[in-house]
Amino acid sequence: MTAKATEDASQSIHRLAAVTFDEDSIGRGNPDQEHERAIAIFDILEENHFSIPGREGPYALTLGLVENKLSFAIRREDGEPVMTHLLSLTPFRRVIRDYEMICESYYNAIKTASPTQIEAIDMGRRGLHNEASELLRQRLEGKVDLDHDTARRLFTLVFALHWKA
Repeated sequence: MTAKATEDASQSIHRLAAVTFDEDSIGRGNPDQEHERAIAIFDILEENHFSIPGREGPYALTLGLVENKLSFAIRREDGEPVMTHLLSLTPFRRVIRDYEMICESYYNAIKTASPTQIEAIDMGRRGLHNEASELLRQRLEGKVDLDHDTARRLFTLVFALHWKA
């Protein structure tokens, strides 16, 4: 096997192949929320690095809520259960609230602000997004290995669960 073929095979087992929401615990959103969730899922499936130490993928992830905790129900693509990890959302409250406020400012600025003002708000938005994704990586450390971009996309999914129309 060539180095490229080995890398491709390695990448194929260290990724999410499917992401769904547990509708019993999360419920369906309004059409705008469902659209945002679909975009976030498309983005994460397009490119990601996701692995469970000692377990081969590809993986299917179901996000849900259990007693106000985010549930990561992870199974192999063939359906074999791998693990379920419950993640407290308490450490994310501030960053989710701040991210929601800055996103609202950004969308309002697009309508009336100058390009320089929009760019400044967007830089703040990206900074908060990075902060949240790093927090997510830290909270999953030792259980799930993911790269920075995958953590950003996962935070987008987490945020999409809280997004208000």
